[in-house]
Amino acid sequence: MIEVRHLETLLAIRDGGSLQEAAERLHLTQSALSHQLRDLEVRLKTSLLNRRTRPARLTTAGLRLVSLAEDVLPRIRAAELELRRLSAGRAGRLHVAIDCHSCFQWLMPTLDAFRKDWPEVSLDLSAAFSFAPLPALTRGDLDVVITSDPEPMDAVRYTALFGYELVLAVPSQGPLGTARRIDPEDLADQILITYPVDRGRLDIFTAFLDVAGIEPAGVRTAELTPMIVQLVASGRGVAALPSWALDEYRNLPGVRIIPLGSGIWRTLQAGVRIEDADTPYVQAFLEQASKTCFETLPGIRTVA
Repeated sequence: MIEVRHLETLLAIRDGGSLQEAAERLHLTQSALSHQLRDLEVRLKTSLLNRRTRPARLTTAGLRLVSLAEDVLPRIRAAELELRRLSAGRAGRLHVAIDCHSCFQWLMPTLDAFRKDWPEVSLDLSAAFSFAPLPALTRGDLDVVITSDPEPMDAVRYTALFGYELVLAVPSQGPLGTARRIDPEDLADQILITYPVDRGRLDIFTAFLDVAGIEPAGVRTAELTPMIVQLVASGRGVAALPSWALDEYRNLPGVRIIPLGSGIWRTLQAGVRIEDADTPYVQAFLEQASKTCFETLPGIRTVA
């Protein structure tokens, strides 16, 4: 019943002090403004303006609506501005989930750089180690999923960020310490140290051991890359990790880094919902992620 134009009219009358001044502020004729005001009074069945005073003054009911206008109109204008920014792709939400423990190394600098250029985009980061991130993406709970195991989905578009080599860290004094390459059967008597995630999401199984039908002697888990490397250095097992994640440990005493087979290369990808794929800030995030990766990570390569 009460429309935005009614609230604007009453506010203009209060601020202008007269119907003529209010009409000029609203770019209306005084007749049109008076007609609009009378129409609202008929709808509300109450007088909003005391016309017997000079100048005419708002009644108690009119002042109550002015109070409402002071509360509501700024919120409407703010919402309109936000919607225009959303439409232009300048504002929005970007909830990112990573399916990769070692990705924190490059993702945090990416988010810092992105935040400077897109301050109106709300950022959030989740580690998708204990839940399935892709269904959460399609539901709208997430906006970007970083993964090396994309599942084909009609609602999701994937963008390749970079290719990386999966390599094996072994104790330099152990039985594999002098090997030039590692074949699947070489791990049949080894303890494999992995991140604490399902084996179906670990490249060493899906891209290497399962293909050959080989099981390691055992599996041990650790949360952090430095912890995994220290376990390897102390002879507690071997670990398959991206080459860039192990680069800083190449000169660590007690550890050797060896290729798997003739080279196992994987692709890290970013999945987004198709309807959001061309949103400017989503595109900007993907471009920033790629830029940061190639500036900071050794040994990675572009993927078509």
